[in-house]
Amino acid sequence: MMVVTAIVLLALAGWTVYRLRPVKGLAFMEPGQLRESANLKGEAKLVDIRDAVYYEQGHVQGAINISLGRLPFVWSKELSPEEPVVIISCSLYQSKRAARMLKNRGFRQIYAVRGRFCA
Repeated sequence: MMVVTAIVLLALAGWTVYRLRPVKGLAFMEPGQLRESANLKGEAKLVDIRDAVYYEQGHVQGAINISLGRLPFVWSKELSPEEPVVIISCSLYQSKRAARMLKNRGFRQIYAVRGRFCA
């Protein structure tokens, strides 16, 4: 019984470390920078990975909604690895998950907006 408990605790610790680990190549920006960033304006895709309910309640103009659960399946319809991508999400954890998914599909210019966009 102690061995099983130890294994479960190690698994939880590993999951926590993975969750907090930085994503190489992911840069963060403040919400105000989203409007001011001249080098991203016009060429970056704004991807709102929140669920449709939150997206409909309020979203950044020009952002496309691809929820985190759908991102692995539909990213190629709207996104290209050659374009910069700005991730808008409910949490830091979701931003990192989305960034890891995109990075594994060849994206190199990945940004995430700091802060929470959910009520």
